[in-house]
Amino acid sequence: MSSRFIKAGILLAAILTIGSQGNSFAQKKEKGFTSIFDGKTLKGWDGDPKYWRVENGNLVGEITPETLLKTNSFIIWRGGEPGDFEFKGSFKIAQAGNSGINYRSEQLTDIPFALKGYQADIDGKINYTGQNYEERKRTTLAYRGQKTVIKEYSGEKTPEAIRANVKANAWTGCEVVGSLGKSDSLKTLIKSEDWNTFRLVIKGNRLQHYINDVLMSDVTDNDTVNGSKKGLLGVQVHVGPPMKVEYKDLRIKNL
Repeated sequence: MSSRFIKAGILLAAILTIGSQGNSFAQKKEKGFTSIFDGKTLKGWDGDPKYWRVENGNLVGEITPETLLKTNSFIIWRGGEPGDFEFKGSFKIAQAGNSGINYRSEQLTDIPFALKGYQADIDGKINYTGQNYEERKRTTLAYRGQKTVIKEYSGEKTPEAIRANVKANAWTGCEVVGSLGKSDSLKTLIKSEDWNTFRLVIKGNRLQHYINDVLMSDVTDNDTVNGSKKGLLGVQVHVGPPMKVEYKDLRIKNL
């Protein structure tokens, strides 16, 4: 055998060894995480097929001119009601799009595929991506770049009483206690109409939203009346113009 073939064999063996080490490192890093989307079917998920499908290995939500929404619609994971967890994945959204990741949420009974609860907001114009917005409840709990504490609530738990405590689409019982950076500066770290990663770290009453490994909002919710300790997980297509949002690599770890 010529020296040329021997060197080629050694090089190939080295490449395979490095590759196997890289895979073991990746597996070690992801220890404890479970995939909740197989990239092929909607198994384990429940949503209106008019808006949700699997395409090119991605979970796709799309609104067309023929399927405009009257209310926000979610595809809901039916694998449980996570309480303390870390949830990771990637998203890509059209510029006109509006979406979000709901967690510790409850499903409405009078509106199909509607969730009420905490949401990691996502939008194509990157005005709100990364903030903490509570769908159908207290509205904004932290804008992008804010570290907030939600005060204990002593009022009634009726929809009317909750709305009375919302001003300019933000909860009045929200106190800003720190900064994670200016919203416009953090916006430059989020890619438009391209893939971004997200990571939600939800433990106890602390709710942290990361985009591309950067902490975008950090909420400590001391409101035992309106806050939630566990609930449903789902992703959203929002009322508005035609849009498309895609999710992939969805995985969760209980904390």
